[in-house]
Amino acid sequence: MSKHLWVKGFPGAITVCDTDGIILEMNDAAIHAYQKYGGEKLIGTNLLDCHPKPARSKLKELLATQRENTYTIEKGGVKRLIHQAPWYDEGQYRGFLELVMEIPTQVPHFIRDGA
Repeated sequence: MSKHLWVKGFPGAITVCDTDGIILEMNDAAIHAYQKYGGEKLIGTNLLDCHPKPARSKLKELLATQRENTYTIEKGGVKRLIHQAPWYDEGQYRGFLELVMEIPTQVPHFIRDGA
Protein backbone atom coordinates (compact mmCIF):
# COMPACT_ATOMS: atom_id res chain seq x y z
CA MET A 1 0.00 0.00 0.00
CA SER A 2 1.30 3.48 -0.90
CA LYS A 3 2.18 5.65 2.06
CA HIS A 4 0.43 8.51 0.26
CA LEU A 5 -2.80 6.65 -0.52
CA TRP A 6 -4.95 9.18 1.38
CA VAL A 7 -3.99 11.87 -1.16
CA LYS A 8 -5.72 10.01 -4.01
CA GLY A 9 -9.20 10.35 -2.51
CA PHE A 10 -8.71 13.73 -0.79
CA PRO A 11 -11.54 16.06 -1.93
CA GLY A 12 -9.21 18.99 -2.68
CA ALA A 13 -7.28 19.09 -5.96
CA ILE A 14 -3.58 18.46 -5.37
CA THR A 15 -1.06 19.01 -8.15
CA VAL A 16 2.69 18.54 -7.62
CA CYS A 17 5.41 19.84 -9.93
CA ASP A 18 9.20 19.83 -9.98
CA THR A 19 11.46 22.91 -9.83
CA ASP A 20 10.98 23.54 -13.57
CA GLY A 21 7.18 23.34 -13.38
CA ILE A 22 6.83 19.83 -14.83
CA ILE A 23 3.73 18.18 -13.35
CA LEU A 24 4.77 15.05 -11.45
CA GLU A 25 1.53 14.00 -9.76
CA MET A 26 -2.16 14.85 -9.60
CA ASN A 27 -4.71 13.34 -7.25
CA ASP A 28 -8.17 12.24 -8.44
CA ALA A 29 -9.74 15.63 -7.63
CA ALA A 30 -7.09 17.48 -9.68
CA ILE A 31 -7.47 15.08 -12.60
CA HIS A 32 -11.23 15.67 -12.52
CA ALA A 33 -10.92 19.46 -12.07
CA TYR A 34 -8.59 19.78 -15.07
CA GLN A 35 -10.28 17.15 -17.26
CA LYS A 36 -11.16 19.61 -20.02
CA TYR A 37 -7.46 20.52 -20.26
CA GLY A 38 -6.32 16.91 -20.47
CA GLY A 39 -6.75 15.58 -16.92
CA GLU A 40 -4.22 12.84 -16.22
CA LYS A 41 -2.49 13.56 -19.56
CA LEU A 42 -1.20 16.80 -17.99
CA ILE A 43 1.27 14.75 -15.94
CA GLY A 44 4.65 15.26 -17.57
CA THR A 45 3.73 18.63 -19.08
CA ASN A 46 4.79 22.05 -17.84
CA LEU A 47 2.21 23.82 -15.71
CA LEU A 48 3.55 27.17 -16.91
CA ASP A 49 2.05 26.31 -20.31
CA CYS A 50 -1.38 26.01 -18.63
CA HIS A 51 -1.40 29.59 -17.34
CA PRO A 52 -1.74 32.89 -19.20
CA LYS A 53 0.14 36.04 -18.19
CA PRO A 54 0.31 37.40 -15.48
CA ALA A 55 -0.30 34.07 -13.67
CA ARG A 56 2.60 32.48 -15.59
CA SER A 57 4.98 35.21 -14.41
CA LYS A 58 3.76 34.78 -10.82
CA LEU A 59 4.34 31.01 -10.98
CA LYS A 60 7.84 31.48 -12.41
CA GLU A 61 8.60 33.85 -9.54
CA LEU A 62 7.25 31.39 -6.96
CA LEU A 63 9.30 28.52 -8.42
CA ALA A 64 12.44 30.67 -8.32
CA THR A 65 11.96 32.20 -4.86
CA GLN A 66 10.38 29.17 -3.13
CA ARG A 67 7.73 31.36 -1.47
CA GLU A 68 4.18 30.34 -0.56
CA ASN A 69 1.17 31.95 -2.21
CA THR A 70 -2.36 31.74 -0.79
CA TYR A 71 -5.56 33.38 -2.03
CA THR A 72 -9.24 32.75 -2.65
CA ILE A 73 -11.25 32.97 -5.86
CA GLU A 74 -14.93 32.78 -6.70
CA LYS A 75 -16.17 31.40 -10.01
CA GLY A 76 -19.71 30.36 -10.86
CA GLY A 77 -20.79 31.05 -7.29
CA VAL A 78 -18.22 28.61 -5.87
CA LYS A 79 -15.50 29.96 -3.60
CA ARG A 80 -12.13 28.20 -3.57
CA LEU A 81 -8.99 28.43 -1.49
CA ILE A 82 -5.76 28.21 -3.50
CA HIS A 83 -2.54 27.40 -1.64
CA GLN A 84 0.74 27.02 -3.48
CA ALA A 85 3.81 26.01 -1.48
CA PRO A 86 7.29 24.64 -2.10
CA TRP A 87 7.93 21.01 -1.20
CA TYR A 88 11.19 19.50 -0.02
CA ASP A 89 12.75 16.06 0.10
CA GLU A 90 15.30 15.61 2.89
CA GLY A 91 15.72 19.40 3.04
CA GLN A 92 16.28 19.83 -0.71
CA TYR A 93 13.85 22.00 -2.68
CA ARG A 94 12.05 19.78 -5.21
CA GLY A 95 9.23 21.93 -6.60
CA PHE A 96 5.74 23.14 -5.78
CA LEU A 97 2.46 21.73 -4.58
CA GLU A 98 -0.88 23.40 -5.33
CA LEU A 99 -3.96 22.68 -3.25
CA VAL A 100 -7.37 23.88 -4.49
CA MET A 101 -10.37 23.37 -2.18
CA GLU A 102 -13.96 24.52 -2.27
CA ILE A 103 -14.80 26.54 0.84
CA PRO A 104 -17.98 28.13 2.15
CA THR A 105 -18.70 31.70 1.03
CA GLN A 106 -18.51 32.82 4.65
CA VAL A 107 -15.72 31.22 6.67
CA PRO A 108 -15.47 31.70 10.44
CA HIS A 109 -12.15 33.13 11.59
CA PHE A 110 -10.83 32.52 15.09
CA ILE A 111 -7.93 34.16 16.87
CA ARG A 112 -6.52 31.78 19.45
CA ASP A 113 -3.80 33.73 21.17
CA GLY A 114 -3.12 33.04 24.82
CA ALA A 115 -4.64 30.47 27.09
